[in-house]
Amino acid sequence: MIHQTPPLLGFCAYSGTGKTTLLTKLIPVLGDRGVKIGLVKHAHHLFDIDHPGKDSYELRKAGACEMMVASKKRWALMHESPKRMDEHKLTELLPHLSLKELDLVLVEGFKHESLAKIELHRPSLGKPFLFPKVSSVIALATDEKLVEKIQLPLLDLNNIDEIAQFVMKRFLKK
Repeated sequence: MIHQTPPLLGFCAYSGTGKTTLLTKLIPVLGDRGVKIGLVKHAHHLFDIDHPGKDSYELRKAGACEMMVASKKRWALMHESPKRMDEHKLTELLPHLSLKELDLVLVEGFKHESLAKIELHRPSLGKPFLFPKVSSVIALATDEKLVEKIQLPLLDLNNIDEIAQFVMKRFLKK
């Protein structure tokens, strides 16, 4: 299991289950409780944060291996790995965050990495559970009562305050 300061908490589920939706609701609730959050999201596809015609895009496409764009309010770093064949590991990516400024790092995806995870499960989607095949699942958040006996803490997927309380108690000792 990856042990990290600040602590890491992953969210895993099948595509379409609502990981991003949950996180966009959870982050402000934790933020209101004074928690400074970093987030790492895995993408299964190529992506761009800049677009043709923008200076940053043109400079990166011209051959810059790394391209940083900075303004008064934010900065972004694009790193090109054109010859890489495998996925980046979480331990490679974490040092690029300002870890000393954060209380908690939430991780969306990276289900095969060894970090504590909350699995999101919607029985209506007809998908099997990810645990126990996916390691380190510590709780299950679901939107329906389960017929199966589960030995994990069960959280209401629609109760953001309950999930926030679980996170605070388990990861921030608050």
